[in-house]
Amino acid sequence: MKIILASASPRRRELLSQIGIKFEIQVSDVEEHVESDCPSEVVRELSRQKAAAVAAVAEEGTLVIGADTVVSCDGEILGKPVDEEDARRMLRLLSGRSHEVYTGVTLVCRQEGGQEKVHTFCECTQVNFAPMTEEEIACYVATKDPLDKAGAYGIQGFCARYITGICGDYNNVVGLPVGRLYQELKEKYRYEESSDL
Repeated sequence: MKIILASASPRRRELLSQIGIKFEIQVSDVEEHVESDCPSEVVRELSRQKAAAVAAVAEEGTLVIGADTVVSCDGEILGKPVDEEDARRMLRLLSGRSHEVYTGVTLVCRQEGGQEKVHTFCECTQVNFAPMTEEEIACYVATKDPLDKAGAYGIQGFCARYITGICGDYNNVVGLPVGRLYQELKEKYRYEESSDL
């Protein structure tokens, strides 16, 4: 089965490679649109849009993986910051508190005759943040690391010094819950790892 990851995220590429899945990259250029303000529904819908756009032009026998991640704190959905000031605002909001990270994943398999088999799921992880001073926030934002990440931080890098605990899947916070993804592939699509791993 040919697998396509519909994402430009280098973190998702690394995670999928880490579990031994062979795949190609094809980034979705779909214009994202959601009406829900519920984080779990937002990521489900955005992952569906991304996967569907790539699957629409994929050949038969291809499975497309679309994903989207958001951070939620006090009911506010935090995507990628628009600029450095927005990143500082997000980090102030997260400082000294816990929040949730949601990743929606959609699997679309193009079958013979143009039929599609679609499956979507969502994973949630709670993350606890230590308090950050204004100087620490400014120092972190100056690295530019927060600017391309939902919630303005990456758990796997410099910002790990402020993470005091998580409840749930660590990889989900990085951007792709690969443990659950692999189990869903086995159950829904009868995917099996190749013998040359």
